[in-house]
Amino acid sequence: MSEDETIVCKPTPWFLFRAAVMLVMFGVFAVMFYRDGSTGYRHKNEMFYLHRAFKQAAGEFEKMNADGSLTPEEWKRHAGSREVAQPEDGSVMPAGTPRPMPWPEILHDYEKMKPLQWNILWNEYTGEKGWDSKPVEEPYSARKIGEQWIVFWICLALALGAAFFLLRTLRRSITAGPDTITSQDGRTVAYADLKTLDLRKWDTKGLAFLDYDGPSGKGRLRLDGLTYGGFKKENDEPAEKLMRRIRSKFSGEIIEYAPGASASPSEGAT
Repeated sequence: MSEDETIVCKPTPWFLFRAAVMLVMFGVFAVMFYRDGSTGYRHKNEMFYLHRAFKQAAGEFEKMNADGSLTPEEWKRHAGSREVAQPEDGSVMPAGTPRPMPWPEILHDYEKMKPLQWNILWNEYTGEKGWDSKPVEEPYSARKIGEQWIVFWICLALALGAAFFLLRTLRRSITAGPDTITSQDGRTVAYADLKTLDLRKWDTKGLAFLDYDGPSGKGRLRLDGLTYGGFKKENDEPAEKLMRRIRSKFSGEIIEYAPGASASPSEGAT
């Protein structure tokens, strides 16, 4: 490796993959909770009360036709006067739900009601609507719907955070030139200004800390070799190449654990 060569450690694929997975995961969760909070749980409540109305209609039909004297006109008139029971809090039902809500037209059909197979009618009705025929066991309360919104905002914030760090990392790199080093956050420091090199976390977490004081200013550089460059042998261990360049130019105090205590960090390890 030439002393004049500039070493550039770009974001490692494993870090970008993890960040992308987190972005997708939290994004999907946000969409799911948004759907449940905005329409999903309300639609399931609608199905719950409609399903109960089908069962109720079958019971009333059986009672009214116990002696077989019920006529289609009598049943249609009765069914037309009936309403689907709804909760007092209309906010837990889909927007635009009529109050009162009449029984669905399929329940007005005498011939279809006569076999008393209301579950078959329910499957037919939901099939025409394109709904899942299995209703929830209990309706969702306003509190439960509100909880979906809370989790949605949390997941959205996490997704935006993952997107921010992913985009920020994509634009960053660690660069070691002949006379200076530039950290991932853009601070450039001359090797001559480096005073302390802390390598105690380099072998375990791929982190090194450089204290500097001189014409470049005063402060500390944090070098993340696991995120930038990496330690894959098939790629010639870019982060280790970076560290060799720094040590070859460094004349200050080095802080590290006794050699042989641990191996270089592996990408993808937790």
